Amino acid sequence: MNSLPLFPTSIIGSMPRPAHVLELIAGEADRTDADYRAHMEAAIRDVVAMQEEAGLDVVSDGEWWRKSYIGVIAELANGFELSQNPADGRPWTIVVDRLSPRQPGFIASEVEYLKTLTGRAIKATLPAPALLGERMWDREKSSAAYPTREDFVRDCVPVLRREVELLQQSGASIIQVDDPHLCLFVDDQVRAGYENPDQAADFSVDMNNQLIDGIEGVTMAVHLCRRAGARARGEADHAGGFEKIMPQLGRLRAGHITLEFTTPGAGEMSVLKQLPEDVEVGLGCVSCLPGQIDSVATIVERVEAALEYLEPGRLTLNPDCGFAPGSAAEVSIEEVFAKLQNEVEAARQLRETYG
Repeated sequence: MNSLPLFPTSIIGSMPRPAHVLELIAGEADRTDADYRAHMEAAIRDVVAMQEEAGLDVVSDGEWWRKSYIGVIAELANGFELSQNPADGRPWTIVVDRLSPRQPGFIASEVEYLKTLTGRAIKATLPAPALLGERMWDREKSSAAYPTREDFVRDCVPVLRREVELLQQSGASIIQVDDPHLCLFVDDQVRAGYENPDQAADFSVDMNNQLIDGIEGVTMAVHLCRRAGARARGEADHAGGFEKIMPQLGRLRAGHITLEFTTPGAGEMSVLKQLPEDVEVGLGCVSCLPGQIDSVATIVERVEAALEYLEPGRLTLNPDCGFAPGSAAEVSIEEVFAKLQNEVEAARQLRETYG
Protein backbone atom coordinates (compact mmCIF):
# COMPACT_ATOMS: atom_id res chain seq x y z
CA MET A 1 0.00 0.00 0.00
CA ASN A 2 1.13 3.56 -0.68
CA SER A 3 2.77 5.05 2.40
CA LEU A 4 0.38 7.53 4.01
CA PRO A 5 1.29 10.45 6.28
CA LEU A 6 -0.05 11.10 9.76
CA PHE A 7 -3.69 12.19 9.54
CA PRO A 8 -4.18 11.06 5.93
CA THR A 9 -6.97 12.76 4.01
CA SER A 10 -9.54 10.89 1.96
CA ILE A 11 -13.01 10.99 0.52
CA ILE A 12 -15.62 8.31 1.13
CA GLY A 13 -15.98 7.45 -2.55
CA SER A 14 -18.44 9.36 -4.70
CA MET A 15 -17.94 12.81 -6.16
CA PRO A 16 -20.60 15.18 -7.55
CA ARG A 17 -21.68 14.39 -11.09
CA PRO A 18 -21.65 17.35 -13.48
CA ALA A 19 -24.32 17.51 -16.19
CA HIS A 20 -22.10 15.96 -18.87
CA VAL A 21 -21.28 13.01 -16.59
CA LEU A 22 -24.96 12.49 -15.75
CA GLU A 23 -25.68 12.46 -19.48
CA LEU A 24 -23.00 9.83 -20.05
CA ILE A 25 -24.32 7.66 -17.21
CA ALA A 26 -27.91 7.95 -18.43
CA GLY A 27 -26.81 6.68 -21.84
CA GLU A 28 -29.42 8.76 -23.64
CA ALA A 29 -27.04 10.14 -26.29
CA ASP A 30 -26.35 8.05 -29.39
CA ARG A 31 -22.74 7.04 -28.67
CA THR A 32 -20.58 4.09 -29.58
CA ASP A 33 -18.96 2.17 -26.71
CA ALA A 34 -15.59 3.62 -27.69
CA ASP A 35 -16.98 7.17 -27.70
CA TYR A 36 -18.61 6.66 -24.30
CA ARG A 37 -15.41 5.32 -22.83
CA ALA A 38 -13.29 8.15 -24.25
CA HIS A 39 -15.61 10.80 -22.79
CA MET A 40 -15.87 9.07 -19.40
CA GLU A 41 -12.12 8.58 -19.14
CA ALA A 42 -11.63 12.29 -19.84
CA ALA A 43 -14.15 13.19 -17.14
CA ILE A 44 -12.47 10.91 -14.62
CA ARG A 45 -9.07 12.40 -15.42
CA ASP A 46 -10.54 15.75 -14.41
CA VAL A 47 -12.06 14.56 -11.13
CA VAL A 48 -8.86 12.78 -10.11
CA ALA A 49 -6.83 15.89 -10.94
CA MET A 50 -9.24 17.92 -8.80
CA GLN A 51 -8.70 15.62 -5.82
CA GLU A 52 -4.94 15.84 -6.28
CA GLU A 53 -5.13 19.64 -6.58
CA ALA A 54 -7.06 19.74 -3.29
CA GLY A 55 -4.20 17.72 -1.76
CA LEU A 56 -5.95 14.45 -0.85
CA ASP A 57 -3.77 11.49 0.08
CA VAL A 58 -6.39 8.91 -0.95
CA VAL A 59 -8.39 9.34 -4.16
CA SER A 60 -11.17 7.62 -6.09
CA ASP A 61 -12.70 7.89 -9.55
CA GLY A 62 -15.78 9.48 -8.00
CA GLU A 63 -17.75 6.28 -8.76
CA TRP A 64 -18.59 7.84 -12.13
CA TRP A 65 -18.56 4.55 -14.07
CA ARG A 66 -21.63 3.46 -12.06
CA LYS A 67 -25.29 4.37 -12.31
CA SER A 68 -25.45 4.24 -8.50
CA TYR A 69 -23.28 3.04 -5.65
CA ILE A 70 -25.50 0.03 -4.98
CA GLY A 71 -26.62 -0.53 -8.56
CA VAL A 72 -23.10 -1.64 -9.44
CA ILE A 73 -24.15 -5.15 -8.36
CA ALA A 74 -26.16 -5.33 -11.60
CA GLU A 75 -22.88 -4.86 -13.51
CA LEU A 76 -21.35 -7.79 -11.66
CA ALA A 77 -24.29 -10.22 -11.90
CA ASN A 78 -27.34 -11.03 -13.99
CA GLY A 79 -30.74 -11.38 -12.36
CA PHE A 80 -31.80 -7.74 -11.96
CA GLU A 81 -34.50 -5.56 -13.49
CA LEU A 82 -34.33 -1.78 -13.72
CA SER A 83 -37.70 -0.44 -12.63
CA GLN A 84 -39.04 2.68 -10.94
CA ASN A 85 -39.48 3.09 -7.23
CA PRO A 86 -43.25 3.44 -6.70
CA ALA A 87 -42.61 5.79 -3.78
CA ASP A 88 -40.68 8.50 -5.64
CA GLY A 89 -40.31 7.47 -9.29
CA ARG A 90 -36.51 7.23 -9.11
CA PRO A 91 -34.67 4.35 -10.84
CA TRP A 92 -34.94 1.16 -8.81
CA THR A 93 -32.89 -1.96 -9.42
CA ILE A 94 -34.58 -5.08 -8.07
CA VAL A 95 -33.67 -8.74 -8.16
CA VAL A 96 -36.07 -10.85 -10.23
CA ASP A 97 -34.02 -13.97 -11.03
CA ARG A 98 -31.28 -16.10 -9.54
CA LEU A 99 -27.91 -14.39 -9.72
CA SER A 100 -25.31 -15.47 -12.27
CA PRO A 101 -21.95 -13.88 -13.16
CA ARG A 102 -22.09 -11.01 -15.65
CA GLN A 103 -18.94 -8.87 -15.55
CA PRO A 104 -16.61 -10.03 -12.76
CA GLY A 105 -13.90 -7.42 -12.47
CA PHE A 106 -16.08 -4.42 -13.32
CA ILE A 107 -14.98 -2.54 -10.18
CA ALA A 108 -11.41 -3.84 -10.48
CA SER A 109 -11.27 -2.34 -13.98
CA GLU A 110 -12.09 1.05 -12.43
CA VAL A 111 -8.94 0.73 -10.34
CA GLU A 112 -6.85 -0.38 -13.31
CA TYR A 113 -7.71 2.86 -15.11
CA LEU A 114 -7.18 4.95 -11.97
CA LYS A 115 -3.66 3.57 -11.64
CA THR A 116 -2.79 5.14 -15.00
CA LEU A 117 -3.83 8.56 -13.68
CA THR A 118 -2.37 8.82 -10.18
CA GLY A 119 0.39 7.62 -7.93
CA ARG A 120 -1.65 8.29 -4.81
CA ALA A 121 -3.41 5.70 -2.71
CA ILE A 122 -6.59 4.46 -4.38
CA LYS A 123 -9.87 3.63 -2.69
CA ALA A 124 -12.35 1.24 -4.31
CA THR A 125 -15.87 0.79 -2.95
CA LEU A 126 -18.61 -1.81 -3.15
CA PRO A 127 -22.00 -2.18 -1.45
CA ALA A 128 -22.55 -4.38 1.59
CA PRO A 129 -24.58 -7.56 1.00
CA ALA A 130 -27.26 -6.76 3.59
CA LEU A 131 -27.62 -3.26 2.16
CA LEU A 132 -28.43 -4.80 -1.22
CA GLY A 133 -31.06 -6.95 0.46
CA GLU A 134 -32.74 -3.93 1.99
CA ARG A 135 -32.76 -1.94 -1.24
CA MET A 136 -33.15 -4.57 -4.00
CA TRP A 137 -35.36 -7.35 -2.69
CA ASP A 138 -39.10 -6.84 -3.15
CA ARG A 139 -41.62 -9.31 -1.74
CA GLU A 140 -43.84 -9.17 -4.80
CA LYS A 141 -41.21 -9.19 -7.55
CA SER A 142 -38.27 -11.04 -5.98
CA SER A 143 -39.73 -13.90 -3.96
CA ALA A 144 -40.01 -16.32 -6.90
CA ALA A 145 -36.22 -16.21 -7.24
CA TYR A 146 -35.43 -15.67 -3.55
CA PRO A 147 -38.21 -16.51 -1.07
CA THR A 148 -36.59 -14.38 1.64
CA ARG A 149 -34.48 -11.26 1.72
CA GLU A 150 -31.77 -13.20 3.55
CA ASP A 151 -31.62 -15.79 0.75
CA PHE A 152 -30.82 -13.02 -1.73
CA VAL A 153 -28.23 -11.44 0.58
CA ARG A 154 -26.40 -14.75 0.98
CA ASP A 155 -26.27 -15.16 -2.79
CA CYS A 156 -24.74 -11.67 -3.17
CA VAL A 157 -21.77 -12.65 -1.00
CA PRO A 158 -19.85 -14.84 -3.52
CA VAL A 159 -20.41 -12.24 -6.27
CA LEU A 160 -18.99 -9.46 -4.09
CA ARG A 161 -16.27 -11.67 -2.60
CA ARG A 162 -14.97 -12.45 -6.10
CA GLU A 163 -14.82 -8.71 -6.80
CA VAL A 164 -12.89 -8.11 -3.57
CA GLU A 165 -10.36 -10.75 -4.63
CA LEU A 166 -9.96 -9.08 -8.04
CA LEU A 167 -9.62 -5.68 -6.36
CA GLN A 168 -6.91 -7.10 -4.12
CA GLN A 169 -5.01 -8.08 -7.26
CA SER A 170 -5.71 -4.78 -9.04
CA GLY A 171 -3.55 -2.62 -6.78
CA ALA A 172 -6.23 -0.85 -4.75
CA SER A 173 -4.90 0.49 -1.46
CA ILE A 174 -8.26 0.48 0.34
CA ILE A 175 -11.29 -1.70 -0.40
CA GLN A 176 -14.32 -0.21 1.31
CA VAL A 177 -17.63 -1.97 1.95
CA ASP A 178 -20.39 0.65 2.15
CA ASP A 179 -22.95 -0.32 4.80
CA PRO A 180 -25.33 2.48 5.82
CA HIS A 181 -27.88 -0.27 6.54
CA LEU A 182 -25.86 -1.51 9.53
CA CYS A 183 -25.50 2.06 10.76
CA LEU A 184 -29.26 2.62 10.83
CA PHE A 185 -29.49 0.30 13.84
CA VAL A 186 -28.31 3.28 15.91
CA ASP A 187 -31.80 4.76 15.38
CA ASP A 188 -34.47 3.69 17.86
CA GLN A 189 -37.25 4.10 15.27
CA VAL A 190 -35.42 1.80 12.86
CA ARG A 191 -34.77 -0.75 15.59
CA ALA A 192 -38.47 -0.74 16.49
CA GLY A 193 -39.25 -2.04 13.00
CA TYR A 194 -37.37 -5.31 13.65
CA GLU A 195 -38.45 -8.17 15.86
CA ASN A 196 -34.80 -8.63 16.83
CA PRO A 197 -32.70 -5.64 15.69
CA ASP A 198 -29.45 -6.96 17.16
CA GLN A 199 -29.87 -10.21 15.26
CA ALA A 200 -30.45 -8.26 12.03
CA ALA A 201 -27.36 -6.13 12.69
CA ASP A 202 -25.36 -9.28 13.45
CA PHE A 203 -26.45 -10.73 10.11
CA SER A 204 -25.10 -7.66 8.31
CA VAL A 205 -21.76 -8.01 10.11
CA ASP A 206 -21.56 -11.73 9.31
CA MET A 207 -22.09 -11.05 5.62
CA ASN A 208 -19.47 -8.28 5.61
CA ASN A 209 -16.97 -10.53 7.35
CA GLN A 210 -17.36 -13.10 4.58
CA LEU A 211 -16.12 -10.44 2.15
CA ILE A 212 -13.23 -9.42 4.41
CA ASP A 213 -11.84 -12.67 5.82
CA GLY A 214 -8.48 -13.74 4.40
CA ILE A 215 -7.91 -10.64 2.24
CA GLU A 216 -4.35 -9.47 2.88
CA GLY A 217 -2.03 -6.81 1.51
CA VAL A 218 -4.79 -4.20 1.31
CA THR A 219 -6.77 -2.22 3.91
CA MET A 220 -10.29 -3.61 4.24
CA ALA A 221 -12.67 -0.89 5.38
CA VAL A 222 -16.36 -0.56 6.22
CA HIS A 223 -18.16 2.76 5.80
CA LEU A 224 -21.07 3.59 8.11
CA CYS A 225 -23.42 6.58 7.87
CA ARG A 226 -27.04 7.35 8.63
CA ARG A 227 -28.16 7.68 4.98
CA ALA A 228 -26.74 11.12 4.27
CA GLY A 229 -28.39 11.09 0.84
CA ALA A 230 -31.84 10.76 2.35
CA ARG A 231 -31.00 13.54 4.80
CA ALA A 232 -29.82 15.81 1.97
CA ARG A 233 -33.08 15.19 0.10
CA GLY A 234 -35.16 15.81 3.22
CA GLU A 235 -36.54 12.24 3.19
CA ALA A 236 -35.20 11.07 6.54
CA ASP A 237 -33.05 12.25 9.43
CA HIS A 238 -31.80 9.19 11.24
CA ALA A 239 -30.09 9.79 14.57
CA GLY A 240 -28.51 7.85 17.40
CA GLY A 241 -25.12 7.20 18.93
CA PHE A 242 -22.87 4.37 17.82
CA GLU A 243 -23.03 2.73 21.25
CA LYS A 244 -26.11 0.79 20.12
CA ILE A 245 -24.08 -1.10 17.50
CA MET A 246 -20.73 -1.26 19.32
CA PRO A 247 -21.11 -5.02 19.94
CA GLN A 248 -21.45 -5.48 16.18
CA LEU A 249 -18.57 -3.13 15.35
CA GLY A 250 -16.40 -5.09 17.74
CA ARG A 251 -17.09 -8.19 15.62
CA LEU A 252 -16.34 -6.56 12.26
CA ARG A 253 -13.06 -7.90 10.95
CA ALA A 254 -12.28 -4.74 8.98
CA GLY A 255 -9.04 -2.93 9.74
CA HIS A 256 -10.63 0.47 9.11
CA ILE A 257 -14.11 1.80 9.93
CA THR A 258 -15.42 5.19 8.78
CA LEU A 259 -17.87 6.83 11.15
CA GLU A 260 -20.09 9.88 10.62
CA PHE A 261 -19.69 12.58 13.29
CA THR A 262 -20.67 15.99 11.88
CA THR A 263 -24.43 15.55 12.21
CA PRO A 264 -26.21 16.66 15.40
CA GLY A 265 -27.57 13.15 15.97
CA ALA A 266 -24.21 11.39 15.75
CA GLY A 267 -23.77 10.92 19.48
CA GLU A 268 -20.63 11.13 21.59
CA MET A 269 -17.11 10.45 20.35
CA SER A 270 -16.32 8.68 23.60
CA VAL A 271 -17.62 5.48 21.95
CA LEU A 272 -14.40 5.43 19.90
CA LYS A 273 -12.50 4.03 22.88
CA GLN A 274 -14.69 0.92 22.69
CA LEU A 275 -13.36 -0.06 19.26
CA PRO A 276 -10.66 -2.74 19.06
CA GLU A 277 -7.22 -1.17 19.38
CA ASP A 278 -6.05 -2.48 16.00
CA VAL A 279 -8.87 -0.75 14.10
CA GLU A 280 -8.21 2.53 12.32
CA VAL A 281 -10.97 5.14 12.19
CA GLY A 282 -11.96 7.25 9.23
CA LEU A 283 -13.39 10.19 11.13
CA GLY A 284 -16.38 11.86 9.51
CA CYS A 285 -15.22 15.39 10.26
CA VAL A 286 -16.35 17.19 7.08
CA SER A 287 -20.02 17.67 6.27
CA CYS A 288 -21.11 16.28 2.90
CA LEU A 289 -24.38 18.23 2.92
CA PRO A 290 -24.87 20.85 0.19
CA GLY A 291 -24.44 24.45 1.33
CA GLN A 292 -22.30 23.62 4.36
CA ILE A 293 -18.55 24.26 4.15
CA ASP A 294 -16.87 23.51 7.46
CA SER A 295 -14.05 25.86 8.42
CA VAL A 296 -10.54 24.52 8.96
CA ALA A 297 -10.87 25.35 12.65
CA THR A 298 -14.10 23.34 12.92
CA ILE A 299 -12.51 20.30 11.29
CA VAL A 300 -9.45 20.53 13.55
CA GLU A 301 -11.73 20.80 16.59
CA ARG A 302 -13.59 17.63 15.61
CA VAL A 303 -10.38 15.68 15.11
CA GLU A 304 -8.97 16.88 18.41
CA ALA A 305 -12.16 15.72 20.12
CA ALA A 306 -11.50 12.25 18.71
CA LEU A 307 -7.87 12.41 19.87
CA GLU A 308 -9.11 12.33 23.45
CA TYR A 309 -9.89 8.65 22.80
CA LEU A 310 -7.60 7.53 19.95
CA GLU A 311 -3.91 7.83 19.13
CA PRO A 312 -3.13 10.11 16.16
CA GLY A 313 -1.86 7.20 14.08
CA ARG A 314 -5.31 5.59 14.07
CA LEU A 315 -7.15 8.52 12.47
CA THR A 316 -7.92 9.39 8.85
CA LEU A 317 -9.81 12.56 7.95
CA ASN A 318 -12.77 12.16 5.62
CA PRO A 319 -16.28 13.53 5.01
CA ASP A 320 -19.28 11.88 6.64
CA CYS A 321 -20.41 10.28 3.39
CA GLY A 322 -19.98 10.45 -0.35
CA PHE A 323 -20.53 13.70 -2.20
CA ALA A 324 -23.09 12.20 -4.57
CA PRO A 325 -25.31 10.39 -2.06
CA GLY A 326 -27.92 8.87 -4.32
CA SER A 327 -28.32 9.14 -8.06
CA ALA A 328 -30.63 12.17 -7.74
CA ALA A 329 -28.27 14.23 -5.56
CA GLU A 330 -27.40 17.75 -6.70
CA VAL A 331 -24.11 18.91 -5.23
CA SER A 332 -21.76 21.62 -6.51
CA ILE A 333 -18.34 20.27 -7.43
CA GLU A 334 -16.84 23.71 -6.74
CA GLU A 335 -18.27 23.56 -3.22
CA VAL A 336 -16.85 20.09 -2.72
CA PHE A 337 -13.41 21.33 -3.81
CA ALA A 338 -13.58 23.99 -1.09
CA LYS A 339 -14.60 21.36 1.49
CA LEU A 340 -11.66 19.14 0.52
CA GLN A 341 -9.18 22.01 0.59
CA ASN A 342 -10.25 22.77 4.16
CA GLU A 343 -9.93 19.09 5.09
CA VAL A 344 -6.38 19.00 3.72
CA GLU A 345 -5.40 22.23 5.48
CA ALA A 346 -6.81 20.88 8.76
CA ALA A 347 -4.66 17.76 8.36
CA ARG A 348 -1.58 19.92 7.70
CA GLN A 349 -2.17 21.89 10.90
CA LEU A 350 -2.76 18.70 12.88
CA ARG A 351 0.51 17.23 11.62
CA GLU A 352 2.34 20.34 12.77
CA THR A 353 0.82 20.00 16.23
CA TYR A 354 0.97 16.22 16.73
CA GLY A 355 3.59 15.02 14.26
